[in-house]
This record gives sequence, structure tokens and C-alpha cells, in this order.
Amino acid sequence: MKYLIAITFAALFAVALAAPAPDAEATILRLESDVQPEGYKFALQTSDGKTHEEQGELKNAGSENEAIVVRGSFSFVADDGQTYTVNYIADENGFQPEGAHLPNVPIGN
Repeated sequence: MKYLIAITFAALFAVALAAPAPDAEATILRLESDVQPEGYKFALQTSDGKTHEEQGELKNAGSENEAIVVRGSFSFVADDGQTYTVNYIADENGFQPEGAHLPNVPIGN
């Protein structure tokens, strides 16, 4: 009986050690960046399935209404194994995300 308990414990310990660490460090597979006075863009992809692409553009430069408009998307692999993607715009109207997994709730004026 002692041997059975020891073998069971050893097997469970081995399985726990073999499981991937949830906070394992990802490596960068792709990184592109371009920064200009009137805007920027970047793209990032990591080994854990995450991607992020974004570009920003300065609108109405030098005026009282000067603002940056950002468009982009990011994807990630969730705990359920599915890849989720969010496309977004951020401008004078705020952050506006869209994704198949996000609720589509109209905002009243």
C-alpha cells in the first residue's frame, strides 16, 4: 500500500512538473515600429499567440482641435483555447472596441 501511494504521488508530481507554466515568458516573433512626427504604427507577434497592430495619426495638427486617432486590433488565445480578436478605434469619441465575443450594446445619447 505504501508503494502504491508513493507511486501515485510521484506520478502526480511528474504531471504537475510537465504542465506548462501559466506565466511562462513568451518570446517576440515579430516587432515592427515606425514613428513619425504626424503619426506612428507598430506590429507585434509573440510565441504565445498574441498579436497587436496599431496605427495613430495626428488630425488637425496645430489647431485647437488637434487630436490623435488610433486604429488597431489585437488577438490572444484564451484559457478555453479559442483565439479572440478585438478591433478598435480611439478618437474624440473615445475607445470603441468591436469583437465577435463582445456584446453589442447601443449607447443612448
